[in-house]
Amino acid sequence: MANHKSAQKRARQTETRTVVNTARRSRVRGSVKKVEEAIAGGDKNAAQAALRAAQPEIQRAAIKRIVTKNAAARRVSRLAARIKAMA
Repeated sequence: MANHKSAQKRARQTETRTVVNTARRSRVRGSVKKVEEAIAGGDKNAAQAALRAAQPEIQRAAIKRIVTKNAAARRVSRLAARIKAMA
């Protein structure tokens, strides 16, 4: 355990950030999963709507450094390409 007052504060802040970041990462995964399910179901309109809802979550995670900017852009791009390829 941390011995200095500043180190104790940093440990508390780390715990708080960990909880917040875990929730954000979970929200991103859930929104991506909804898009994937819509794609698997073959419903292009539902997939597009799910992507429109998921994209801000993914971008917010990139801004907050939960994922890197390139990883966020890659995820959005690949999901959009899969939706576009649907019949």
